[in-house]
Amino acid sequence: MNRSSSSPHLCVSPSQGRRTFLADVGLGCSGLALGALLNQDGFAREGAETAHVQPDGLSHFTPKAKNVIWVFLSGGYSQVETFDPKPALVKYGNRTFDEIPLPNPTNDPLFTLRSRAVVGGDRPHSKILPMQVGFRKHGESGIEITDWWPNLATCVDDISLVRSMYTTDTDHDAEFQMHHGRHKLDPPEPVIGSWIHYGLGSLNENLPAFVFLGEYKDTRVRWNFDANYLGPAHAGVELSLDPANPLPFGVRPGGILAREQKNQFEFINQLNRFSSIEFPHDPDIRARINSYELAFRMQMSVPEALDMSTETLDTQQLYGIGNETTEVYGRRLLAARRLAERGVRFSLVYLSDYGEWDSHRDLQKLHARSCGRVDKPIAGLLKDLKRRGMFEDTLVVFCTEFGRTPGVEIRGNHKEYTGRDHHPHGFTVWFAGAGVKRGFVHGRTDELGFHAVEDAHYVTDIHATVLKLLGLDPYRLDIPGRKRLDIDHGRPIAQIMT
Repeated sequence: MNRSSSSPHLCVSPSQGRRTFLADVGLGCSGLALGALLNQDGFAREGAETAHVQPDGLSHFTPKAKNVIWVFLSGGYSQVETFDPKPALVKYGNRTFDEIPLPNPTNDPLFTLRSRAVVGGDRPHSKILPMQVGFRKHGESGIEITDWWPNLATCVDDISLVRSMYTTDTDHDAEFQMHHGRHKLDPPEPVIGSWIHYGLGSLNENLPAFVFLGEYKDTRVRWNFDANYLGPAHAGVELSLDPANPLPFGVRPGGILAREQKNQFEFINQLNRFSSIEFPHDPDIRARINSYELAFRMQMSVPEALDMSTETLDTQQLYGIGNETTEVYGRRLLAARRLAERGVRFSLVYLSDYGEWDSHRDLQKLHARSCGRVDKPIAGLLKDLKRRGMFEDTLVVFCTEFGRTPGVEIRGNHKEYTGRDHHPHGFTVWFAGAGVKRGFVHGRTDELGFHAVEDAHYVTDIHATVLKLLGLDPYRLDIPGRKRLDIDHGRPIAQIMT
């Protein structure tokens, strides 16, 4: 084929790299293949002016938050024993739903609308389990919180509770639904941290924009920081709080000098760049190059960011560091604050072991223990952000995958346990910090804490709220050819925003 005669309309945009173009020609790329590449990038097709534009790292409108600390409690904490006390459970305890003068919540159309089981299903036809803890009003706002949160209760005037969340997965895959918005039976979407990374990038080139702080035995937790079709460059980076190895798989081997390793990285990057010239649209190659470059920079910056020995004793004690009960979670939250301080956009912090809050039995004992591990560290984070002047820039999201049923857990042979089952129909999350009202309660569940009946919000409304406060419009982040539903975008919870 004579390229000059057979391709009279072929032209190269000035934005197409000259080196890439010459390399394609020099490597024997035919005119047809070259045209296909140019067409793929939107340079040589009709309507190229409408081609997808990659985010430029700028907000779509004025943001109120710079970064996010997303605190997750795996397993599903009980809304009625934490942030949504229900005296009716005490009043009607040990009776069935049909034996009390309130509508049976399982007969409500919402029951089937907000329940989609992967395995098994709801087991709600049980006796009502009374609340397992007392509660009181706190702060000037008079918000009711149960007695398992004595430290967090002192911060109640700084948070916005949303008591009307719901999801649709009745099993623990609701955990992943909380992060990427889709039911397990549907194709997954990128997680919220990856959308933020994609839209805004990093504030510190020496640290990742999206990090994961926590340990897990179940490898499925990785789905919570999976970028999916956005590509590996936007996935979360796992960090460890082990001073000897803060960056798993990223420590320079013994006997190798920093300069030697730098030369190795440079050589590997040269090879990768040769591949990127031949295959300029391969996201894996671009991600690999970026990861090598970032990994080298992180070897110096991550240890410093996670070195808590530089914090005062007062600060460490504020988070519960030095106390065996609160040490682990206190360190994770202090690390999140230090990373936010240094420009990390999104920190996903596990304040639990995987499934820790899944109290099918012995709820009183297990929830009391878990609250004791979390209460002081999370209150310490809020107080520390305020005294450091970071409260106006940092958004804190505190959530779990679903709530727990008002009824007693029942399993095989109708054996009653002393706990509660999974409950997607109504539960509570809260927000604090940048752009969020203080001492505020939004939404409501019914008298038993069963259904979200007032201002109900699906989990992607949390995503939409976070993106809104960061100045991002989720519709402008969409990828051509990747169909997203309206529910995937969610609706910002305007009522809790300033």
